[in-house]
Amino acid sequence: MKVFTFLKVSALVMLLLAGCTPGQEEKRAVVENENPPAEGFNVEGSDPKAIVIADKVMEAMGGRRNWDNTRYVCWNFFGARELIWDKQTGDVRIESYSDSTIYILNIHSMEGSVMKYGKEITQPDSLAKYLERGKRIWINDSYWLVMPYKLKDSGVTLKHLGEDTTQSGLQADVLELRFENVGVTPENKYNVWVDQETSLVRQWAYYSNDTLTEPGFILPWNEWKQYKDILLSGNRGERELSDIMVLDTLPENTFLTFDHVILPGVE
Repeated sequence: MKVFTFLKVSALVMLLLAGCTPGQEEKRAVVENENPPAEGFNVEGSDPKAIVIADKVMEAMGGRRNWDNTRYVCWNFFGARELIWDKQTGDVRIESYSDSTIYILNIHSMEGSVMKYGKEITQPDSLAKYLERGKRIWINDSYWLVMPYKLKDSGVTLKHLGEDTTQSGLQADVLELRFENVGVTPENKYNVWVDQETSLVRQWAYYSNDTLTEPGFILPWNEWKQYKDILLSGNRGERELSDIMVLDTLPENTFLTFDHVILPGVE
């Protein structure tokens, strides 16, 4: 008992000498791991338990290293458009069926080109407007696909709301995501149900404003599948993200011309 007390006091002294209270050290400990938060993630405002669960989600999907090393992600958004995203460079290609528009842009530099109804848009103001629209499309569509990889993103505050069952009856921990000064809709809020057995996201609820108590929708995250070294889910119940691919190479003209792109392995 005396030895235990000594060790406990010694640990506390070390914390104090380091300038951290036990609570601060706990929060620091849960982020000093193989899944560090993005710059601007609200560590102090987030629950330590929520952060631990977020790390388990990342591990269950393949781990941070595999996610960081993923190069090209391709998918079809609800049958409305096709997207090709270079995670390493920020290059994005979007082919929108409804308005016959092709966007090719870099989401960091906001440089790129757009073709609508077979005609390239060259007027600077119009081009800038369409490039901004392309980025907004990518922000929305990619979040529907890779949200669980972004639980510790810049501007996010994570809270653990307790335990609950999903609509399909799975026991889950519920996380709340709030946002500050990020994205195009920082007023949004999400609740995310994390399967306690697999640590995979199984359901989410969307709130258009973080003051609302009733969600705009509650949809499942079903049919998690292996794509190279990571897991992704495309089944959102009544909605479907299809043609999901993770690739190491693409045709050279993917982000250079409006010509149709034939992806590796696709006839």
